[in-house]
Amino acid sequence: MDELNHYSTTYRTEHFFELSADLLFIAGFDGYFKKVNPAACLLLEYSEEELFARPINDFIFEEDVAITCKNRENIRAGIPLLNFENRYVTKSGEIVWLSWTSMPKKDDQLVYAIAKNITHTKKLEEERNELLTSLKKINNHLKKLTYTASHDMRSPVNNLLTVYSLLDTSKIVDDETLELIEMLKKATEGLKQTLNNYVDNISHNDSITTLVETLALDHTLNTVLQSIKSLVKDSKVTFITDFSLAETIIFNKAYLESILLNLITNAIKYANPDRLPVISITTQKSNDTTQLVFSDNGRGFDIGKVKDKIFGLNQKFHDNSDSNGIGLYLVYNHIIDMGGTVEVKSEIDKGTTFTITFRN
Repeated sequence: MDELNHYSTTYRTEHFFELSADLLFIAGFDGYFKKVNPAACLLLEYSEEELFARPINDFIFEEDVAITCKNRENIRAGIPLLNFENRYVTKSGEIVWLSWTSMPKKDDQLVYAIAKNITHTKKLEEERNELLTSLKKINNHLKKLTYTASHDMRSPVNNLLTVYSLLDTSKIVDDETLELIEMLKKATEGLKQTLNNYVDNISHNDSITTLVETLALDHTLNTVLQSIKSLVKDSKVTFITDFSLAETIIFNKAYLESILLNLITNAIKYANPDRLPVISITTQKSNDTTQLVFSDNGRGFDIGKVKDKIFGLNQKFHDNSDSNGIGLYLVYNHIIDMGGTVEVKSEIDKGTTFTITFRN
């Protein structure tokens, strides 16, 4: 009976060894394979006799031989090897990546090892790293382009401000002309400040954190409205504001101005032609967070159809020659970069509401 049980156990063990999809090896402390399973022969493209006839190092990719030998010394000292990765070269010359778990048995001078073929995973990692490198180059190029454009545009803007300083407005008697000149001057000053902020932000983005400060929402809104005073006046838009529940937030100044600027100009651009535009900007508290709620009574859109595209680059939901599909993309990225979130609700011909949640 004992012999029968021994035979049955041995039979089942052999089946496990032969049928395993992983690569199973028994190797000697002398550096030679003693036993391999069919999966190992299939992957490496060598027969058992060929694998037994040569030292294990002969099958290892040349650059990995040294590190493999170092780890083999640890195994001989009785230290198990876990999750060790190296490369082998198949008979046809293909390089395959293997992940090893090896357990020594010093009494028998043998090593029992299981290896998994991780070549596909390594190729995916390589492709991902190449993609990240490519994206980093593109990002650096775009950052350089933005920096150059912002920096170079400051010179003509400064020249324009110089022209305003040379104007003798005392000789202008028409009040409307004086008002127009003052609006143009303030718009130019706003453009200069915006360009300065862009350059500053690009510089700060090279560091670990983006510059943040405590910002008064009413002051920030007024700054934005001054920069588009003519547009606001011509559109006859009405603003309803209430910042009583949260008068300030900690955020990046340029980002917040850009968010308000894009939301306001979009609301005016896509106003419902059947009624004058109304924009509501309020704050509220929710679950210990600060929220800015921006609503308009404009044309709106079918949220069900475009919800996955709202903040995409170059996405347009209405026919408008002045639309470039960048505004909401910037809004979203400014919010996300600072750890916040944004939710959108919209109905056709009723308007759109953006709820921005700021991280405390």
